[in-house]
Amino acid sequence: MSTRTAKPILYGDRKRWGLVQADALDLLRQLPPHSADAALIDPPYSLDIAGHGWDGKDIRRAVANDGERLSAPEAFQRWTWGWALEAKRVLKPGAFIAVFGSPRTTHRAAAGLEDAGLELRDTLMWMYGTGVPKTRRLSEGTLGTALKPTYEPVLILRAPLQKGCSVETNLKAWGTGALNIDAARVPISGYWPANVALSHGQLCTSQRCQSDCPMALLGGATPPASRLLFCAKASAAEREAGCQELPVRSAQIYRGKGRPARIRANHHPTIKPSAVMRWLTRLLVPPGGLVLDPFAGSGSTGVAAMLEGRQFLGIEREREYVQVARARLTHWAAVAVQEEVLP
Repeated sequence: MSTRTAKPILYGDRKRWGLVQADALDLLRQLPPHSADAALIDPPYSLDIAGHGWDGKDIRRAVANDGERLSAPEAFQRWTWGWALEAKRVLKPGAFIAVFGSPRTTHRAAAGLEDAGLELRDTLMWMYGTGVPKTRRLSEGTLGTALKPTYEPVLILRAPLQKGCSVETNLKAWGTGALNIDAARVPISGYWPANVALSHGQLCTSQRCQSDCPMALLGGATPPASRLLFCAKASAAEREAGCQELPVRSAQIYRGKGRPARIRANHHPTIKPSAVMRWLTRLLVPPGGLVLDPFAGSGSTGVAAMLEGRQFLGIEREREYVQVARARLTHWAAVAVQEEVLP
């Protein structure tokens, strides 16, 4: 009987997008060097979110040597270094990589990414304002152990330029190395893109914002806000498009008082809004380039890539999310072709 490992299945049309069910580190090792133009990544944050193994114990198990006892932060940094080292090999010289994170653990991610040889260029602050406190409530609710999360840092890094090359010569050789500033300017005002982006709250309307919307907290449409990118949160229609034939289940992370479970087909707990992902795609990825995401989740990076006329290769280990991502990517690829964004 053969002992060879089964080859992972590649879903997609092979021209516009591809999605592979596999462990990120295993598959990254198999990809050819210098084959991706950029990477947009929303990896696990090592927070043990909702008890999911992929966000906690699986990370620790993957990197601990025999008999070694690592703290969760130490394991997260080592794990990040492992996949980042392979991602750097796959990226073209000068290619940019954006990595979402949590305020609590992103310093460990940054250290792992830098240890892998990637250059930290900036940190984007994505403000959404509508997080919920994930803390024990003590003394009848008057005390707690954490603040309410209202932003996520997004690390912006760059793979090393080709040895001996300036940015200009690297651009000529590989098409990578610089940001697409004009494509990512702030709409209407035309300002240079900043390292802060805002999102509406889920209850905001065209007439009024909810009290904890970042725009409301900044005083509405004031001049400071007009200098920043302003994105809508992911709507239910955006999250569920293409998933109509999939079974529904709870997608709730926190079930506090007055917060009923959300029943959805796209049940991934950390979906990023298309508007934010599309802006990052325009900023970081050369037109027509290939975007890599080794932690594809429900496929949000791929959706944004195709709607912006880029190709996409995603890797996702969890079968339940592969099904969702495959359905979403199939739907949005057809939309991109219909809108003549993709050939």
